[in-house]
Amino acid sequence: MITPDPRLSINQATIKYADLATALRVTADAGVQSIGLWREPVNEVGLDTAATMLADSGLRFSTHCRGGFFTLPAGPARDAALDDNRRAIDETAALAAAGAEGSTAVLVLVAGGLPEGSRDLNGARERVRDALGVLAPYAQSAGVTLAIEPLHPMFGSDRCVVTTLGQALDIASDFDAATVGAAVDTFHIWWDPQVHEQIARAGREGRISTYQVCDWKTPFPADVLLSRHYMGDGVIDFASLTRAVVETGYDRDIEVEIFNADIWSDAPEKVVARTAEAFAATVSPYL
Repeated sequence: MITPDPRLSINQATIKYADLATALRVTADAGVQSIGLWREPVNEVGLDTAATMLADSGLRFSTHCRGGFFTLPAGPARDAALDDNRRAIDETAALAAAGAEGSTAVLVLVAGGLPEGSRDLNGARERVRDALGVLAPYAQSAGVTLAIEPLHPMFGSDRCVVTTLGQALDIASDFDAATVGAAVDTFHIWWDPQVHEQIARAGREGRISTYQVCDWKTPFPADVLLSRHYMGDGVIDFASLTRAVVETGYDRDIEVEIFNADIWSDAPEKVVARTAEAFAATVSPYL
């Protein structure tokens, strides 16, 4: 087994069926130094317990997934979504404080899709901006960065009306860069003709909150959400994208985030080892 790259972080989604204790154990046992957590496994054990478990693992904390889903119009459901995002901010701050030195308090935001019956895409995007206006002061007071994650346009209707890195940066530009940034995820942005230009822009503006990697391979399964692959198994040019990110000065952890039913069904130890090998082959040479 190779020695994992010190900047590799295992996003917990990659080993989805592992509970928090298992995810922390297999990541640390593999020699990986960092992990990105998801809210559901954290809440299963409770935030205080999760923070203690993370501290005991010796791992850095790279991001928390996820907040967002606040494209609904004004009303009780939108208010509830904003309250849930405040809880996610609190969780992010606590976990970052519990993680090893170099941990980052980054909450990844998936904006949400079109409300049922709506065709007003621009209006939904403006409600994302409005929600950030409500949440940014709270995040700033907690020392948390909100990372807007653009998703591939195929998810625009049901998951995320923010579909390009440029759109994410346009929304983020209303706020301080330390409080609102963007997630650069290769799966979602590799296709964009402006991707290198927008990565450079994100770097100039100090808004690359996290860099996440996995590969794109067709044909897709019936559930396109589960179409992510190990780096090197698909068509994404990790050399050019990683160089572009590194040239901005980004020097923090790089997460591997994979949604794939076959990978999820494999033993988490094997998945972490395979992830480290793929990262070493496709990302590490360009760091």
